[in-house]
Amino acid sequence: MPTSPEIAQRIVEAILAEKLAPGSRLGEQPLADLFKVSRTLVREALMRLAARGIVTVNARRGWFVLEPSVTEAREAFEARQVIETGLLRQLKSLPPESLKRLRGHIFREKQAIKSGDVGNRSYLLGDFHVCLAETLGNSLLADTLRDLTHQAEQSCREHEDIVAALAKGDMARAERLMRAHIGAVEAGIDVSATPDPLEKLREALQPVAANVKSLGRKRLPKSMTQETLS
Repeated sequence: MPTSPEIAQRIVEAILAEKLAPGSRLGEQPLADLFKVSRTLVREALMRLAARGIVTVNARRGWFVLEPSVTEAREAFEARQVIETGLLRQLKSLPPESLKRLRGHIFREKQAIKSGDVGNRSYLLGDFHVCLAETLGNSLLADTLRDLTHQAEQSCREHEDIVAALAKGDMARAERLMRAHIGAVEAGIDVSATPDPLEKLREALQPVAANVKSLGRKRLPKSMTQETLS
């Protein structure tokens, strides 16, 4: 039986893997059934995530994955810039075991990209920054980066360049690369498209007759006459 921290971590991993999109509803009873635990334990997990700004609760509608505004997303990236470049600025050298772990992480990124495993790819690309903080022994920063969390191949190459600079002991270059990397991800935020709250309803309420006509008469059941379609 999982504990509330373990349930919370599973939810975070699903968000990182883009399996739970911003705005997704997190029902207490479905989660309790899934993990085979009480709703009390699920509520504890969700309250942990709410305290970290990952989910939000509405008294009438329940729990939801936080859906940040463009401004909030940019503020999060600004925080990441400060945290991650500062982490590298203070670094004197990278222990061999840390370098090995980071290289292993990049290898898994490449494998996920090659296999087309979108969920695992998304998770690993986001988790690289958490992995870096953990290898440097800063669990508090790792949790912060996990919470603050472009094309996959490009992102992976940038991760590889950062680790290569760390391996050479060029901390200044690693810091510059990290700053550019986070800036590139931030620049990829789409501010031009405003989500359409009626999109799903609009699709569902498309005229049925028009859709049927578009299929062509050859694919229609014999019982459907011209009069039926007009």
